Amino acid sequence: MSTERTPAIPAGVRGATITGWGTALPDNVVTNADFEARLDTSDEWITERTGIKERRHGGSTAGLAIEAGRAAMEMAGVTGDDIDFVILATTSPDYQIPSTASEVQHELGIAGGAVDLNAACSGFVYGLVHAHGLIAMGLDRILLVGAETLSRITDQDDRNTAILFGDGAGAVVLEASDEGQLLAFDMGSDGSARKFLDAPIGGYMQMVGKEVFRKAVTVMVDSARASMAAAGVTADDIALVVPHQANIRIIEAACSRLEIGSEKVSTVLHATGNTSSASIPLALVDALEGGRVSPGDLVLLVGFGAGMSWASAVVRWTGHLPEVVR
Repeated sequence: MSTERTPAIPAGVRGATITGWGTALPDNVVTNADFEARLDTSDEWITERTGIKERRHGGSTAGLAIEAGRAAMEMAGVTGDDIDFVILATTSPDYQIPSTASEVQHELGIAGGAVDLNAACSGFVYGLVHAHGLIAMGLDRILLVGAETLSRITDQDDRNTAILFGDGAGAVVLEASDEGQLLAFDMGSDGSARKFLDAPIGGYMQMVGKEVFRKAVTVMVDSARASMAAAGVTADDIALVVPHQANIRIIEAACSRLEIGSEKVSTVLHATGNTSSASIPLALVDALEGGRVSPGDLVLLVGFGAGMSWASAVVRWTGHLPEVVR
């Protein structure tokens, strides 16, 4: 992967800022003990190798996206009439046709365009970059959602995958701003690695865990470095890292290579498992509501997923912060 194609945002380009966010998780909590009772595994084994203690199962991708999107719009103080476009990052749509984003748009009363974006676990960062591009071209507000119901495409009798994946959604409202947040980004894909993690239409996910682990750490580190270099910042300048929530060992290995301490990393996978496109917004919202972000902070978002896809972005936080944690 080359940094030559990793762009910094040109001066004078119309920017965007996050003005609202929301999340949604199903009520059904599936613990490691639940798997321990019926599969050849244990809470200790799962926790040690993944960092996951529980995950949520249930609902539909559209339903979770609508719940998270509505919360984000309420925080931003906007209605469907104010939103110009919906981007739904998902790898588990409810239908092959039409896009799940169309249902989200309809239920939230949004008149603008709507589209699904599938870059697997990198999807939310891909969507963030696309949203900024649309706003730079003249749109005023975009609802960006990452939503998944991975439990539907996971074989619950396969201990290699069942323990990992969960369902959930996270959403943000982005509004045009003279003081844009996105400083630089990096996106890429290596189709030769698609065989390590895939799911045929109508079938379950299969994963070659060792290959995914090895590739994931490399692409996370390379992409993060590319984005930071394009933004003209170093790891020391980063206040918070929001990585894709796949496996605690992958996160720790990548951050170690980047020389970023664990105190700067937002993780929620212990409570959510791997929620693919929803994992980065879920971890971002957790950090925001936990008071871990201040005005002007540099936030590094970095994800990887099936494809194999990867994406990272450096954001200077200029958006809304909860009054209760300022």
